[in-house]
Amino acid sequence: MKTIFITGASSGLGKATAKLFQSKGWNVIATMRNPEKETELSGLPNVTLLPFDVTNLEQIEATIKKITSKQTIDVVFNNAGYGLVGALESYSDDQITNQIDTNLTGVLRVIKAFIPNFKEKRNGLFITTTSVCGFSSNPLSPVYNATKWALEGFSESISYDLALFNIGIKTVAPGGIKSDFMKGMVATSDQDYEILNKRLGELFSDGTLIEFTEPEKIAEVVFEAATDEKDQLRYLAGNDAVKISNERENKGRENFRKDLTKLFNLESPYKKTV
Repeated sequence: MKTIFITGASSGLGKATAKLFQSKGWNVIATMRNPEKETELSGLPNVTLLPFDVTNLEQIEATIKKITSKQTIDVVFNNAGYGLVGALESYSDDQITNQIDTNLTGVLRVIKAFIPNFKEKRNGLFITTTSVCGFSSNPLSPVYNATKWALEGFSESISYDLALFNIGIKTVAPGGIKSDFMKGMVATSDQDYEILNKRLGELFSDGTLIEFTEPEKIAEVVFEAATDEKDQLRYLAGNDAVKISNERENKGRENFRKDLTKLFNLESPYKKTV
């Protein structure tokens, strides 16, 4: 029986993934900051709940060392994260640091801690939740977008390194997910950007920018990535992610960006040359 280790399993995609893998006969180690509050997963056989904070290096290293000394981990699913929304100058330095620490550095810490064990057994797979915002950015979430782009670049780079030891790395890039992700967002406000914020809300609400998919559907893509044994780095998850990726590729990066600029009712600061 194979085992998957999941971060951010308290809700949304993380919980849906834990339930799916459990139903497929896997052992599941579902981690979250406050496992004592979780009631749904705790009642399932072959599911172990553990406290785990991806911003706590000491806890990460101790937990992973203990787990790998007792059992074999086949797949690590890095899913913990949240969104920081607003204009850059409205963020506090702590908000910027926390966003990067959770969404990016936390993933690096977890992967780094598991690599020695995977190298020793010359097997293992890392899967990381990125986002459609990891290859196509939206306004008013610059640091969030930066972490997702960074995860895509990091994953591609380290995939070459880990191939030396028969270790795989993959990303799952969802579009919108029907989950508590929006509730977990940290939002700041700045009246200077209110017009753009309003326009962005309109485009989200009418489905122009994004289509919200049930987390169970996204979890199926995670399961596919974990089991198909394909040499494939990125898996798109959700109709909107596929649509945006295709449009960006077909139009070209710059033309796609210019079209979005118009969609947001913005004018280029380089009007004379565009």
